[in-house]
Amino acid sequence: MHAFLHVRLVVASLVVSGALVPLAAQPAPPTAPGTAGGAAAVLTTSPIIDGHNDLPWEMRQRARYDFDRIDIAAPQPQLMTDLPRLRQGHVGGQFWSVYVPAELQGDAAVSATLEQIDAVHEMVRRYPDRFVLARTADDVERAMATGKIASMMGVEGGHSIDSSIATLRMLHRLGAGYMTLTHSRNVPWADSTSDDPKLGGISAFGEEVVREMNRLGMLVDLSHTSPETMADAIRVSRAPVIFSHSNARAVCDVPRNVPDAILRQVAGNGGIVMVTFVPGFVSQDAANYSRRAQAQSQLLQSQFGADKAGLDAAMKAWRTTNPEPRATLTQVADHIDHIRKVAGIDHIGLGGDFDGITSVVQGLEHVGTYPALIAELGRRGYSSDDLAKISGRNILRVMRGAEATAATLRSTAPSLKTIEDVDHVTRRGQPLPPVR
Repeated sequence: MHAFLHVRLVVASLVVSGALVPLAAQPAPPTAPGTAGGAAAVLTTSPIIDGHNDLPWEMRQRARYDFDRIDIAAPQPQLMTDLPRLRQGHVGGQFWSVYVPAELQGDAAVSATLEQIDAVHEMVRRYPDRFVLARTADDVERAMATGKIASMMGVEGGHSIDSSIATLRMLHRLGAGYMTLTHSRNVPWADSTSDDPKLGGISAFGEEVVREMNRLGMLVDLSHTSPETMADAIRVSRAPVIFSHSNARAVCDVPRNVPDAILRQVAGNGGIVMVTFVPGFVSQDAANYSRRAQAQSQLLQSQFGADKAGLDAAMKAWRTTNPEPRATLTQVADHIDHIRKVAGIDHIGLGGDFDGITSVVQGLEHVGTYPALIAELGRRGYSSDDLAKISGRNILRVMRGAEATAATLRSTAPSLKTIEDVDHVTRRGQPLPPVR
């Protein structure tokens, strides 16, 4: 037998017996991006910096901010956030949302926002070995270098400033790192995506708000805003903007997600879209279900009137026979794929919205699950460098961009303009009476 033929027969025998595994079938190295070990390796050097977590409001609702009643140093299964799972998820930085409902207006909204900010300060005081307040990208990196979670704050909705630039400045001085221009309702100077448009974007006073945020180094957050507000704010802003918790509208067609035209503008602006885990913004089936559930609720309200108990029981029965579709981790990854295709890898982050949602994405149920998403992206071909950008490096770059813009505006005087002077309306948006 020729030697070459003998070698071929031996190799074939080994392959058939399993002693020699073909190259294509060999398992990935344990630190490859698509493995659990690879995800952990990425997150060890580039921890998660998440754009939006609603734990402060959840603590307000459940325990009046009392961290003795709900001690997050211990596992808290009724929440989506606690210290053990933050460690499990490799979270190194968190923008805590200091959200208050849009139903609160005027002084009530401002005072409730201050209480939310106070709660974050108290949380950091209560757990000094795990949390530290952070204002700048350098602060975040110093915190992560010591193994602590850099804690920042985001004001979720312009109603929190009651149409007052001076109030905006004070919230920033207390630690607010971003403000979402609107929440679920319009403000007198900007349109929300879930309200009937009044302005077609932002007003002249709204432009002044954006410019003052640039001067302060405060990130302009465009989640919850209408596409026209998004475009106007990007046009006015001299600093990179953020979407603290939004997805791609081309993948899931709901108003809360970002259209492709805006994604391209975000890339031009240097901003970031922080992909969220809200099922109705992830899955089209879940979004369609939400619309049907809302329509059913409205129908039942006409039948039950003030009988809330009857309405709740009827809706519970409807949901039992009409179970909600589950959004999945792979669908979240689909949104990231799309944003990468349209805007680029430098413009993607994560904003889970944990403890601000009533249902969860399968595979992303709490703050400990980020590594599973990083591993999924690795299996899709994202490099370790790509994954580090998504996990935290992109938002740090955006923060530094806002800081650099503020530095160039340092000599600019604070804005003293009021909505009455600029838009000729009251703080509630009502036309001012003519001057006699």
